[in-house]
Amino acid sequence: MENTVIVQRLTALRQKLRQEGVDYYLIPTADFHNSEYVNAYFTVREHYCGFTGSNGTLVVWQEGAALWTDGRYFIQAEHELEGTTVELMRMQQEGVPTIEEFLKREMRQGQTLGFDGRVVSASEGMRYEKALKDKDIRFAYDRDIAGDLWEERPPLPAGPVTVLPEEVAGRSTAQKLADVRERLEREGAENFLLSKLDDLMWLFNIRGCDVECNPVALSYAYITKEEAHLFIQEKALGEETRADLAHKQVTVHPYESVVEFLRALPEGGSVLVDRRQVSYALYRAVGERQKLVEASNPTELLKAIKNPVELANMEKIFLKDSVALTKFIYWVKTNIGKMEITEITAADYLEKLRRAIPEFLDLSFPTISAYGPNAAMMHYEPTPESHAVCKPEGMLLVDSGGQYLGGTTDVTRTIVLGPVTDEQKMHYTLVAGAMLQLTAARWLYGCTGRNLDILARQCLWNIGLDYQCGTGHGVGYILNVHEGPQNLRWKFVGGLEEVPFEEGMDITNEPGVYIQDSHGIRIENVMVARNDVKNEYGQFMHFDTLTWVPIDREGIDEKYLTEVQRVLLRGYQKQVYDRISPYLTQEEAQWLREETQADSTFILKHEKK
Repeated sequence: MENTVIVQRLTALRQKLRQEGVDYYLIPTADFHNSEYVNAYFTVREHYCGFTGSNGTLVVWQEGAALWTDGRYFIQAEHELEGTTVELMRMQQEGVPTIEEFLKREMRQGQTLGFDGRVVSASEGMRYEKALKDKDIRFAYDRDIAGDLWEERPPLPAGPVTVLPEEVAGRSTAQKLADVRERLEREGAENFLLSKLDDLMWLFNIRGCDVECNPVALSYAYITKEEAHLFIQEKALGEETRADLAHKQVTVHPYESVVEFLRALPEGGSVLVDRRQVSYALYRAVGERQKLVEASNPTELLKAIKNPVELANMEKIFLKDSVALTKFIYWVKTNIGKMEITEITAADYLEKLRRAIPEFLDLSFPTISAYGPNAAMMHYEPTPESHAVCKPEGMLLVDSGGQYLGGTTDVTRTIVLGPVTDEQKMHYTLVAGAMLQLTAARWLYGCTGRNLDILARQCLWNIGLDYQCGTGHGVGYILNVHEGPQNLRWKFVGGLEEVPFEEGMDITNEPGVYIQDSHGIRIENVMVARNDVKNEYGQFMHFDTLTWVPIDREGIDEKYLTEVQRVLLRGYQKQVYDRISPYLTQEEAQWLREETQADSTFILKHEKK
């Protein structure tokens, strides 16, 4: 069935492109800061194709349109693009061209490629330049053609900005600026242009609310050897925040004045820019008068290594969050089949439990509550118009998290609601074993996520399965739930940085199995990298666990676990009980005791050894 709304919007856009002399037009999933999640104002791509995922680029031309997205969203995109006339391009699949390859193949000599230069990163823009150089393609990047055509577009957000107390942040802005300037000197740069929102919040010890679930404020910064300039919407600043920034000797400028400021800089200086994070438009503007020193944002790595105050607060918050999720699992298992539980009511009940925690601020992302086949879509989100009713059979996957004054959480559990197939039980057991095997990793300093990813993925590769995403990502501190540069993935693609694990870096551990039209299973904990023994071979490291939520024993068939994995499972479940049970009711604690106990034959087998 044709999606007439999307078809009409694409028709109107093509007419406007003809008027502007633009032959191909790109619409990415981004704001002016290359953020992963964006405010409704920036959902232009969704407006023109209906795809709601957090990653994807739409390309529109007179004869057609295509959407590129990654493996997390293949199933979802297939459903949402139905009837829109937009072709789905499954990224990194055999026979599927990249956007650059597609444009190079399809565009004719001398044609025009259009995009809003504020929402395309410099690295992406440079890739298009390189790919299309031989075709003498003109770039039209100074107008938001698609956005300007959008009637009743939501307003640009400007929520109130608050100050994060130093006793919560752990380090002052002055200390952080000193660290940044030290790294600028190492890179041979005098100045630094910063546009990554979570880095900005971290640097100035402030938080905003311009992106759902992400406590960030639209802003830019320009850092010199002696000065710090912050470009931010003035109506977002209250008296307390203005006074705090003034005390930190931060000069505040209007948000929209950043390009004017850059073009007025004296010639001859050098400025560090991270072309992955800064927009193509800003990259071109600052490059008019300054020598560009291209390197990763120093703030990204500094932010990723949590300081002792942050780590101590995170341990407390993750424990409270784990208690809430454990209570939720008990509620689901106790009430399934006795009352109607839908994907939405389940998510709402979990949110209610989190909101009862005094430090709660917000969710860290919209809860993924997916029953049965819906769980095969990695980033599925139920809506009032489209959701499933849970039955006392199969499994419910819940991926959720909270923003707290003291940390950001991200945790997934797949809950067995009743009878499951032998295949589902095998998959569940392998995922649990994979998560535990990675948890137990020991390695020498210098290893990156590419070295360690195999510890989880091998459990599934052994039976010819894989999951179309990374195994783990960093998590922010009262900031974005997805944080780099650390990550866990077996293969690196363009735009990702590969860095060794440093002590104090946190990382998620979330292997999974996703079988279309059948089931999805994911088990996710957050861990922190710690230094271990140091000897003549170097500095050894290990992970400490932050998440303490039971693994559903109804999903476990121990014949699919190795001996080592069985011991790891038993140890983890015991720690869950020891840490969580003091905060539960008598009934909940009794259930958790049964949930976390291995069966008697298993216990005897290992106690004899």
